Amino acid sequence: MTWSTHPRAVRRALTALAGAALLGVLSVTAGAPAASAASQEGVGHRVGAEPAPRPVWLGSYVVGGQQVFCVSFRLRAPDTGEQYRPGDELLTKWGTKLPADQAANISYLLMRYGGTKDADEATALAHLLHSWTAAPRTPADLNPDLPSDKIAYDAPGYLKAMGKGSADAVERLTTDAETNRGPWTASVTAPKGDQHLGEAAEWTATVKNARGQGVPDVAVKLTATDGTLGEPATAGNASPQAAAKGVTLKTGADGTVKVKLTPDGERPKLVASLSAPAARPYVRVPVDTAAQRVVSTGGEQELTAQGVVQVAKPGKVQVTKTDANTGKGVGGAVLRITGADKTSAATGNDGKPLLGADGKPAVVTTDGATGGVVVENLRAPQEICVVEASPPPGYTNAYDPENPPSACGTVKPGETLALTVTNKPNEVPRAIPAGDAPVAMMRGSVETSYSGLGLAGIGLLVVLGAGLAGFAARRASRR
Repeated sequence: MTWSTHPRAVRRALTALAGAALLGVLSVTAGAPAASAASQEGVGHRVGAEPAPRPVWLGSYVVGGQQVFCVSFRLRAPDTGEQYRPGDELLTKWGTKLPADQAANISYLLMRYGGTKDADEATALAHLLHSWTAAPRTPADLNPDLPSDKIAYDAPGYLKAMGKGSADAVERLTTDAETNRGPWTASVTAPKGDQHLGEAAEWTATVKNARGQGVPDVAVKLTATDGTLGEPATAGNASPQAAAKGVTLKTGADGTVKVKLTPDGERPKLVASLSAPAARPYVRVPVDTAAQRVVSTGGEQELTAQGVVQVAKPGKVQVTKTDANTGKGVGGAVLRITGADKTSAATGNDGKPLLGADGKPAVVTTDGATGGVVVENLRAPQEICVVEASPPPGYTNAYDPENPPSACGTVKPGETLALTVTNKPNEVPRAIPAGDAPVAMMRGSVETSYSGLGLAGIGLLVVLGAGLAGFAARRASRR
C-alpha cells in the first residue's frame, strides 16, 4: 500500500482509526496506555512503518469497561465512556452485506478470541476483521489521498509489516474460523438399552460446526433432571459428584463430552447448553454519536439440546405352589427368590440384591388358602428363579435338598411373571410292620360303612357262638 506524505493525509492517518467496534466475550484486559483522551488501547501491537504502510494500532480497545475490536478501519476510535444500545446487522465499511462465510467467521472469532490476553492473537483478530469489513473493491480504494471513510484496508501490506508471532496467529485464526465457524449444532445422546433407578449409564453431548464436524474445547453446561451426574458413590468411592445436578465440561477433540447419569426418577433428562456463534454478528450503536458502531459478543447465542428416557418399570412375580396330584394350592412352602443361576439373589428395582437377614437370597412363604405369593418391585427385564428352600408339611418325602423344586422365567418391565412350583404329597405306607408277619393295609384313605342287616348278622353269630360253647361244655361234663 502507498501512502501520501501530504500533511492533510498524514493527519488523517494519525487521527483516524476505526468506526465499528466489536465487543469481546470477556471483561477488559489492561493493555497499552491510551492513544488519546478519547480512547484507550487494549491488547495488540502497533503495526506498519514509514513510508508505507503507515503505523496503526491493530488490537483491542477498552470501551465501557469491556474489551472491543473495531472493524471499520480508520474511522474515529471509540470513546471509553460511551454507552451502547442494540443496533443492526454488521455491514461492510461500504454499507453492503457481509458474505455469509465472512459474517460467520467474525462471529466465531470474536466468541473464541474476543477476550484474548495474547497480543499476537489480538493483532491477528483485528487484522482479519479489517480485512473482511474494509477490503478494497478496486485498487482505487487504497488511494492514500482518500478521506477516512473511503479508504480501504491494505491487508497484504499490514500482514507483511507485522511480526512473525502475529503473522502466525493470522494463519492459525483463519484456519480455525474456516474449520469451526457456525452455525453450530448440539445434540444429546442417551445410552442404549433399558435405564434403571440407581444404575449409572453414560450420556453423550456433541457440538458440531457448519461442516458437521465436532468442535473441540467448547465449554458445555450439563444439567440433569430426575438423575444425578458423576460416578455413583459406593462403599469404597464416596464421589463428590455423586449428587451433582449440574457440571460444566469441555468437549474433546471429537467435539463430545461424556458424563455418567444415575436415574433417581421415572424420566431422567440431560440438558446441554453452550455459547455458540450466530450466523451473523449484530452491532450496537452509541447513543451520543452516529460515527461509532460496536458488535456485542460477535453475534454469540445460546445453544441448547436435551435427551430424555423413560426408566424401565419394575416387574413382579406371582408364584403358586401346587399339589402334583390334585393341582390345588399348597400353603406353607418357603421359596427363595434368585437369579438365573438359582444361587445369587434377584435384583430389586433400586438395583440392590434382594437379600434376607441371613445374607442369602430373600425367602417368601406361600399363602395357606391359595398357595400363592407375590414378589413386587423387581428389576426388569431380569431372569428370575424361585427355588424351594423347605417343603410344606405333608410334602417332605419327595423333597430333595440337592435338587429342590424350582421354576424360572423372565420378568418384563411393567408385567407380571406367573410361575408354578409343584410338590408330590407324602404317600401313605402300603403295610405297617407287626413282628415278622406284616398285615396288609389299603393305600390312601379308606372309607368304612355299615348296614342294619350287617349289624344283625354279627349279633347272630355272637349268640350262636356262645350257644355252641355251652353245648360243648355240657358234653364234657357227662363223660
